Amino acid sequence: MIRGYPERPSIAPGRPLTLHVATDAPRFRVAFHRWGDGFVAMDASDWLPGEAAPEGSACTDWQWPPYVFDIPRHWPSGVYVAHLQEEREPVPLGVWMDRAAVLFVVRGAGRSPLLYRLPFATYQAYNWTGGGCFYDRPPRCAEPPGARLTWRRPGGGIGGETFGAPDHYDAGSPRQTFAHWDARFIHWLARRGYDVEFCADLDLHHEPELLARHRLLVSVGHDEYWTGPMRDHVEQFIERGGNVCFFGANVCWWRIHLVDGDGAMVCHQGGPQGALDHWWPGSGVHRPEDRMSGVSYRHGGGWWDGPRQTQGYVVQQGGHWVFEGTGLATGERFGAASTPPLVGYECDGAPLEWADAQQGLVRLAPYAAECGTPEGFVPLAAGPLEPGWQELPHREHHGPWQGLHTATLGLYRRGGTVFTAGTTDWAQVLDNGSDAAVPVITRNVIETLGGLR
Repeated sequence: MIRGYPERPSIAPGRPLTLHVATDAPRFRVAFHRWGDGFVAMDASDWLPGEAAPEGSACTDWQWPPYVFDIPRHWPSGVYVAHLQEEREPVPLGVWMDRAAVLFVVRGAGRSPLLYRLPFATYQAYNWTGGGCFYDRPPRCAEPPGARLTWRRPGGGIGGETFGAPDHYDAGSPRQTFAHWDARFIHWLARRGYDVEFCADLDLHHEPELLARHRLLVSVGHDEYWTGPMRDHVEQFIERGGNVCFFGANVCWWRIHLVDGDGAMVCHQGGPQGALDHWWPGSGVHRPEDRMSGVSYRHGGGWWDGPRQTQGYVVQQGGHWVFEGTGLATGERFGAASTPPLVGYECDGAPLEWADAQQGLVRLAPYAAECGTPEGFVPLAAGPLEPGWQELPHREHHGPWQGLHTATLGLYRRGGTVFTAGTTDWAQVLDNGSDAAVPVITRNVIETLGGLR
């Protein structure tokens, strides 16, 4: 058995990479691959002396033996997998592996208009390696209060155990891993020749100047856990004219605090005083995530197990540039017959009410501003969630399962433009081509907001 983890999940071009590796084999090597239109082999190390090390807990640094690798300056920005190989029966390389692999990012020089953010904090929140995560046996922390998870253990996108219900429509990789959403979106970008640079979410905590070098920030899949500075810096980027697109959902649902030299994170998700790190409520941070993304999970909902009931998205403004080339008119649907269903497994929405229920047309609720909906937010498509959904959360003016819950595709402008797709599963439908409108909408958003047309 061989496993490992990075000292940090991203490095600048030409900087050394430190991997912590434990194996019961006498020696091992590391083969480096970049992910794009499949794996691209970049280099392989010499054989290195192996060293066994004990497993740790989910909350403290495992302190496995370090190995330092010089990453060439000419390597392009991208998402990389360090494939850990023992001489005896090496584990085959795959985009999803529960051992023998480490995920990391090589950042760019700021020459591309597109910057893609990898949600390592969310990967770690569901990383069960060491016997716990935020959702099962969470290790408790007193200061700051909450549950504490170390990033310095195997897992975190690849190479470890992951908590969560399997995807009924795609059992090939667990949710909350790189393979499930991000790998698919990056694969689609690469096949179409987009020049993209990459960063980890942690980079935007410390280095807001990264954003200033780009025109469009891209977030995909499930980008649930944010620090305060991460959010501050993205909102400042928007106010200064930067654009953001969220091809995902459950965005910025929890606040985290970095501790142990950024090697661990803490999140308070419940207690006698409520969830102190819940972004939207007054009992928490009292800073609705809608103000950044335009939408929130509390206006949408979740369906985790089994087949979902959904009728797809209903177009609200067929003449908008987002739908150019799709042939879709107001009142028409898309994503109803895709695999997986485009709406789900978690959805973000705006506070809406019916304008014409028979036609599936909606409008912003009169109290939308109270919920943090940005001025000028435009709902472009809505996917109403039926009462049978497994969670339709409580929110302002409504208890659980009350009012209209939808997946909401829309945008607003505040300095820059922010687009949201309102669903986690956009990347899967995009990559497998099971709905013709999805790649056209994606291309319109990326090329318009990225200044590529």
